[in-house]
Amino acid sequence: MSSWISAPGHALRLAGIHFDAVRMIGIPGEQVAYEVMQFADFCAGPVIRSCVGVRSMYVLLPPGSARAPVARRGRGVGAGGGGVRGVAAMRGLTYPLDWRSLRTAQSPFVDAELLFELLREVVDDEIRDVR
Repeated sequence: MSSWISAPGHALRLAGIHFDAVRMIGIPGEQVAYEVMQFADFCAGPVIRSCVGVRSMYVLLPPGSARAPVARRGRGVGAGGGGVRGVAAMRGLTYPLDWRSLRTAQSPFVDAELLFELLREVVDDEIRDVR
């Protein structure tokens, strides 16, 4: 287990130090997270769901790999190295956070290129729907 993953419950960590986090809100975020997991045969790397307020998915990427300009194009999507993000423990009571896809030795982070490709597709679809 990584030093930044809490043993019990959940812990706050500085994004940009151990990982970059991309936050995706609502149904589009759930859709992208599911597609990333499905594409990786459900071994995508760390994806965390927050069940407080508007449902959010946090996809954890290698430090320095989040590209905010891509993420800013869509509603409900944010990327960043800065800021504090909650990280759920691997087991036990972790409400309001839970793992949708675990960090493993083979997949320590989500593939940033895959994530941003899928995000572009969803954002482009949303833009077309608005027009």
